[in-house]
Amino acid sequence: MTDATPALAEAVAEAAAAVLPSVSPLVLGPVQPGSPHVAAAFAGGAVAELDGGVPGVVVVLVGNELVDALASSPLGGLDVAAAVQPALDAAAHRLGARARSAATVDLGADDFDIAALLGGEFSTVPLIGTGIAAAVLVPAATLAGAKDPITETDPAPAAADAVAAAVIDEPFVPAFGQAPAPVVPRGLELLHGVDMEVTVELGRTRMTVRDLLALTPGAVLELDRAAGSPADLLVNGRLVARGEVVVVDEDFGLRVTEILDAAKTA
Repeated sequence: MTDATPALAEAVAEAAAAVLPSVSPLVLGPVQPGSPHVAAAFAGGAVAELDGGVPGVVVVLVGNELVDALASSPLGGLDVAAAVQPALDAAAHRLGARARSAATVDLGADDFDIAALLGGEFSTVPLIGTGIAAAVLVPAATLAGAKDPITETDPAPAAADAVAAAVIDEPFVPAFGQAPAPVVPRGLELLHGVDMEVTVELGRTRMTVRDLLALTPGAVLELDRAAGSPADLLVNGRLVARGEVVVVDEDFGLRVTEILDAAKTA
């Protein structure tokens, strides 16, 4: 490990911490050599391979607080990988790379091996909120092959002052290998910054393959909804509201007229 490696690992973790869903600002713990027991302190995580000439992957592990909030969302169980993707994007940006689509890490699998996932030696940076909220794991080969941050608008906002100024005089050694400390449930507050896919559906129809292949420009499809009927608003594929299609500055929009009961749409 070179003298510059811990500083780069901290910078990568700081970028991820700034956009990782959390009720309170996340403070960086000191960089630590990767341990095969690190995953035991967390409830879930996600990994993303890197593009742009930087080798390896970046992993973000998260605690029960975020995993439970995603699982209990009134919009249905949300994916850990989707919630963590912005943090992986920010970490990759700081390495001079781009993150591919994140994949959820199954920490409970019998054959799970964190070192194998990261391709060998790695650095761990704990992120401290209410207890150990998360950790950023970066392979040594990735840190060695990092470039200057890509020259475009940084997708991650500057880290909060509490994160940027975090200095821990005493060595901080999280209890890796032990169950995470119990935390007060935060519910939906944790999810306020999570991106959701929102779509508006005017209607549906069914067609045979023959009819689909016969489509030409100018063809008109009859939908299963009468003219003037409200359009559906779906969040991650779940129906949550209905409304009227409007035009706003030459773009289509939706004026919401009805919010549906989550229990009825489950």
